[in-house]
Amino acid sequence: MIESATGQRVAVTGLGVVAPCGVGAEEFWDGLLKPTGSASVRSVPAFDPATYGVTTVQARRVDRFAQFAIAAAAQALVDAGLSEELSAAEPIDGVDPRRVGVILGTGIGGTPTWETAMHAFRDRGPRAVSPLTVLRAMPNSAPAAVSMRWNLQGPCETVATACASGTNAVATAARLIAAGRADVVLAGGAESCLNEGNVAAFTNMRALSPTGTSRPFAANRDGFCLAEGAGVVVLESAAHAKARGARMYAEILGTAATADAHHVTAPAPYGAMAARCMELALADAGVGAAEVSYVNAHGTSTVFNDAAEAAAIGTVFAGSRPAVTSIKGVTGHALGAAGGLEAVSVALSYAYRTLPPTLGTEEPDPALDVDVVLAPRPWEPGFAISNSFAFGGHNVTVVFGPPDRAGTSPG
Repeated sequence: MIESATGQRVAVTGLGVVAPCGVGAEEFWDGLLKPTGSASVRSVPAFDPATYGVTTVQARRVDRFAQFAIAAAAQALVDAGLSEELSAAEPIDGVDPRRVGVILGTGIGGTPTWETAMHAFRDRGPRAVSPLTVLRAMPNSAPAAVSMRWNLQGPCETVATACASGTNAVATAARLIAAGRADVVLAGGAESCLNEGNVAAFTNMRALSPTGTSRPFAANRDGFCLAEGAGVVVLESAAHAKARGARMYAEILGTAATADAHHVTAPAPYGAMAARCMELALADAGVGAAEVSYVNAHGTSTVFNDAAEAAAIGTVFAGSRPAVTSIKGVTGHALGAAGGLEAVSVALSYAYRTLPPTLGTEEPDPALDVDVVLAPRPWEPGFAISNSFAFGGHNVTVVFGPPDRAGTSPG
């Protein structure tokens, strides 16, 4: 990364995911390739925190979004070869815990806990409110729970930039590795906000699809499908990964963030600052726009977001037309967890040498001049970018490269 202080290269060595279309990397990937039914609200079915060593007592102390974070982190650590089993809760062997960090994003945090507390207050009075309410609801409870479970004593932070939070967290973690301030960082996002108040608010905002179908970049797109989930990646310096013989999915080469400074919900016209965000990330990575073959788009299936992102992609990649996918047709929009889910998706595209389709979309909007992937497409792994854009005007881009650039290869 051009701006890094030490020139440490950043490897992606572990993946963990909890999503409506699948729990665990393999099931998640299979889910990305299959059509899904219509539903404006998409939950994770039959999630059992006990699988990940979370006891009934412990589950009462952390909101569902933090339970998702623990589950995704456990999967990622096992996948990276840093833990032996999903239910393990011991310190990681062979690493200095002071050099292992946790950076997780969330858009809203534990709002179901707040809603439950307010109902208890209204119905039975103040003494009915659980003393654990604040501890369960606070946005930093997810990274805190992960750090305490595995005794991870490095930087432990929460990123809250709405729907850009997960990608923002991955970018922040990558910079910690690149600057030599950590050897390993768990990064991504977690969200579970399908409670009645949030669903009503998004419905009344007219952000949700009334048909229950997410159609990114389609002419008949009519809103997103609200979802929950978590995606966590293990990032470490390439030298650290090589020393322990770790498999590597991909390398993170550059990151950038900008602000539209335009409107609290609507993107800036023509995606001007989104385009600048992509350009800055590519400059940070030292990668030319013409070298990028894949864009994992934010692609929410809302009229204005998709139009602005398509315009931004057209500005940055004029003449080269990289393939474009939005996985939100399957996953729904998991807000602050979306970028974590999509980081896992991009890493799996390197492993499977395949681009997932933009399911839900049958005919791309001809007014949006982008190469939308409509069916699984074979891919010779090259440079890729992942975008997240958010309410408040937050834009974040991460640039990925194939694993052989860092001296290791996928196993």
